[in-house]
Amino acid sequence: MSEQDDVSKIQKRYSLTLINPSSHYISLVISVVVAGIMAAFVSLTYLNMTDIIFPVLGVIGVLVGTQFLDILFARHKEYSKSLHVSLFGNGLFFVSTLIGFGAMMLFAKDNLDLFYVTIGMFVFASFRIGIFTTILGASLKKAWGVAFIQPLAMYLILIPSTMWIDSLTNPMALLFGAAFLGLATGWSYFTDRAGRPAVDSTHELIQAYVTSASKNDPTEMEQIIERKSKHSTVSTTQIKFQSNDKQVRFSMVLPDIHPGPFHPVGGSNIPYLIYKNMDSTAMVMHSISNHDLNLPSQEEVNNYLTSISDSQVLRNGVGCTEPVIVQINNARAGGLLFDKTALLFLSLSPHGMEDLTMDIRTQIEQFAKNRNFEQVMIVDTHNAMGDEISKEDSEDLLIAAKSTLDTLKTKQSYPFKFGYQNSNDMNIKKADIAMGGIAILCLEINNKKYFVGWADANNMENGVREQIVKHFANIGYELIEICTSDTHYTADGARNKNGYFQLGMISEPTQLANWYLELAQKAEKQMSECSFEILENQSKVKVMGSDIYADYLKCMNKSMNITKVFLLADAGLFALSIFL
Repeated sequence: MSEQDDVSKIQKRYSLTLINPSSHYISLVISVVVAGIMAAFVSLTYLNMTDIIFPVLGVIGVLVGTQFLDILFARHKEYSKSLHVSLFGNGLFFVSTLIGFGAMMLFAKDNLDLFYVTIGMFVFASFRIGIFTTILGASLKKAWGVAFIQPLAMYLILIPSTMWIDSLTNPMALLFGAAFLGLATGWSYFTDRAGRPAVDSTHELIQAYVTSASKNDPTEMEQIIERKSKHSTVSTTQIKFQSNDKQVRFSMVLPDIHPGPFHPVGGSNIPYLIYKNMDSTAMVMHSISNHDLNLPSQEEVNNYLTSISDSQVLRNGVGCTEPVIVQINNARAGGLLFDKTALLFLSLSPHGMEDLTMDIRTQIEQFAKNRNFEQVMIVDTHNAMGDEISKEDSEDLLIAAKSTLDTLKTKQSYPFKFGYQNSNDMNIKKADIAMGGIAILCLEINNKKYFVGWADANNMENGVREQIVKHFANIGYELIEICTSDTHYTADGARNKNGYFQLGMISEPTQLANWYLELAQKAEKQMSECSFEILENQSKVKVMGSDIYADYLKCMNKSMNITKVFLLADAGLFALSIFL
């Protein structure tokens, strides 16, 4: 299995983190409502009471009070997690009593006993064992200590004291309760060891992820990742434009470092950090690279940023060709030639794809070498959503790229001017645009103006690129391409299956088009005659590597399989309690 497949499958599991409500206040309200309904239901049915106000208020009061006690047993003392646990636990408690009542009605039992209410209390407690050991970082011993606090307290308030002894000493209830608790303990034990020997503790990994996501604290996650990271040498290539008076500079940067793995861990925000490191006069493009080139920690990010400030000039010049664009079915390649260095933009927009494969890069670089190009800088434009690139689209992209390079060889080179403008002064605050904002590069070649757009964003909504290109064309501007940085930074947690908002999902396409046009007109007014330099740097850093994703996916899959087995066992056990 390829590294890209591993990452894609791990990303598909992200939806599991969206089960709980977006706010702990929502959890609080829902858990209070569920507990109140459950108390009223049990009072009216199992207990045949007419006055339900005291049990309902009593259960709600105990629920709220014990939620604060739960904090004492959680590793990070987070009230929000206590509320989420309360919500799902109370839901299980209520469902158990509801199903039990339905079963007794189905089998026409004359006398309703508290067997299923007691079983529900045990199910609630067993659920808490699982959650406290996985999410909240408690040991099994501590989880057992806290498991009964909330369920038993609610039970004792709900059930009249005269019925406590009979209901809590029911041999069958105790037998089934012990079985549920045993299954929860076994599940916790085996899932924690599911990833060994590659992953020491599944629960430690889960807790580190939750901490990084909920508290914006990557420390624990980075420590785990860095233990398995590997030393590597990675390239960063730049094409740098400089006005003849040396006063204006701009760099288009292609780092082989890949943004990720996820915010706020490691190099998730690396495009913006490079952009900022270059005085906000840069476009940090998405090169053809993959997630095994993720930087695992902030320390490695700082090492990398320090390294690229010392780049070597490979060549320089003053000439550039007019752009060449080739479309083959869904595939599009656009290119410029700076003396013997080709700059190539690859896209499938509006159809989209995941990251381009390293095989495509290798083939294009070999083709360029055979055609006597000194270098080819390949940009994965990352400007439409899609699945892993198909064989057909991959072949079409290669044909388009090769055709573009062949045509560029025949084009005349001209002195050129450049102008650049970013959105720093526009105060754009949208969840689908990261800290680097958006920017436009204007190139004047042979008395014609061409534009390249950029956004510090993770991909682009399908069709948005085409709307912006059309908006430019309507006033006679030629927009060669719009690229995104593929940042993995998210200012606000995106509660969707992707874990991010692609450009155009929050910002209106018409608004985006107007913003880009405003920048283009400003860039056009700042044109300067210039020269260019091709720079390259080799950085020695730690990267995550491909094995780590395979290990995490194996750990995740094994944990999920174990969970399915234990859930089936729990369901079977509850079904058995109905038919006995």
